[in-house]
Formats: sequence, C-alpha cells, structure tokens
Amino acid sequence: MSPETITASAAVTKTERTQARARASRNRRFLVLGSRIALLFAVIGLWEWLARTAVIDPFNFSMPSKIWDQIRTWVVDGTAQGSLWEQIWYTLYEALLGWVIGVIAGVLLGIALGRIRFAADVLGPYIKVLNALPRIVLAPIFLIWFGLGPASKVASAVVLVFFPVFFNAFQGAREVDRNLVANSRILGASNRQVTFQVVIPSATSWIFTSLHVSFGFALIGAIVGEYIGATKGLGLLVAASQGTFNAAGVYAAMVILAIVALLAEGLLTFLEKRLFRWKPADADSAR
Repeated sequence: MSPETITASAAVTKTERTQARARASRNRRFLVLGSRIALLFAVIGLWEWLARTAVIDPFNFSMPSKIWDQIRTWVVDGTAQGSLWEQIWYTLYEALLGWVIGVIAGVLLGIALGRIRFAADVLGPYIKVLNALPRIVLAPIFLIWFGLGPASKVASAVVLVFFPVFFNAFQGAREVDRNLVANSRILGASNRQVTFQVVIPSATSWIFTSLHVSFGFALIGAIVGEYIGATKGLGLLVAASQGTFNAAGVYAAMVILAIVALLAEGLLTFLEKRLFRWKPADADSAR
C-alpha cells in the first residue's frame, strides 16, 4: 500500500471519528433537553394530580392550573400595582443596577487586595467579619435610610453581590502563575502593565464564575427589599398575594422570577462562551 493511500485512509478515519463525536455530542444534548422537559412535566402533572385529589391542600399549595390562570390574569388585566411588565422591569432594574455596582466594586477591590498584600492583611479581618453578617437583615435598615424607592433595593442587591465577586476576584488574582508575572517583569513590565495584561486576564475565568451566582443574589436582594416595603415590583406582588392568602399569586410571582433568572443565566452563559472560545470543552460534553 502506497504512502498516499495510507495518508488518505488515515484522513478519512479521522474525519469519521470527528463526525461520530459530533453526532454523539448532539444526541446527548437532545437527550439532556428531553429529560429536563419530561421531568418538568412530570413534576407539574404530579403536583396538579395531588392537589385535585386533595392529597395536598390546594388552598396552601395551590396547583399549576391556578398558577397559570393567575399569570394570564396579570398579563391580560394587570396587577393592583399596575401592569405586570412594569413590575418585572422595576425588579429587574433594581437587580441589574445592584448587580453592576456590586460586580464593579467586588472586582476592583478583589484585584487590588489580591495584588497588594499589605492592604489585604490590614483589611482582611474586617471583610471577613462583614461577610459573616446576615446581609438579608440589612434590608430593613436600607429601607429606613433610603425609603420605599429603588435605592434601598439596589443597596440590598449590592451587599449580596459584592462578597462572592470580591472573593473570586481576590482568589483569581492570587492564583496567577508566578512565572508569568516574573517573566513580565523581566521583560520590563510595570506594576500597572502586570495588573492589566497578566493578572486581570488570568482572573477573568474566576470572576465569570461568580457572575452566575451573584446575579441570583441580586434578584434575591431586590425581591427581599420589595417584600419588606415597596411601591412596585415582584416582591410587592408576593407580599400582596400573601396578605390575601392567594397561594397561586405567590407561586405565580415565583415562576416569573425563575423565568427572569433563567433568561439572565442563559445570557451570561452565552457571553462566557463567546469570551472563552479558546478554552477546551468539558470532558463530559466531549464524551
């Protein structure tokens, strides 16, 4: 057999293996998606059946059909506080603003303390003490300070977002390969150049990991603040529904909040994949 034939045969075999891996990966994605949808419908169907047969109390636990009716009523007729879309936007605005402020503050302080060991040694104990505080209980204090407007909810979101982002940024700055830093200094890089061209790019994956969790915390901060006292928002819908013993309304607001969180998670995942296209695929996804 000639070398050309062997080379062509090897190329064909490699192409077939690549196509087989792509088909296996695609089939696995479809299987995972189908399993998720089946599990969701199974849980909803079981919940509906248990409520209709009075195995669980429909007054306390409601049922998916009533929750759907409540969402449809809010979409068509609006809520007592205004249109549903206005409530969603109000909560999303508070969460997004608090998330952006918390992320910026956490990244800046985390990178700074990760690079300046003296500042980390001085401020470290205070940050640990603040992190140990139950930050949810600060929501009533923010309400007293800033009133019923969005500022108190933004403040609640900021304190919940800041710490996970800070600790990830701090750890990412500390975990930078020392050889890269040493080589940069040998080439004449200043501290500023090392920070912006070596440390921050190396810590980016750590920071993005915290963004997924921190946006959920931002939503929690906004919702808790609205639940305690607000003029608009999904948290106010939860509080109003609870006040009228409307379990379907409580669950409906939670479903809407979950959809918003899933959309935000999907957007963050998309951005992360676009920014980190150079990273190798996970081992599980390659199987």
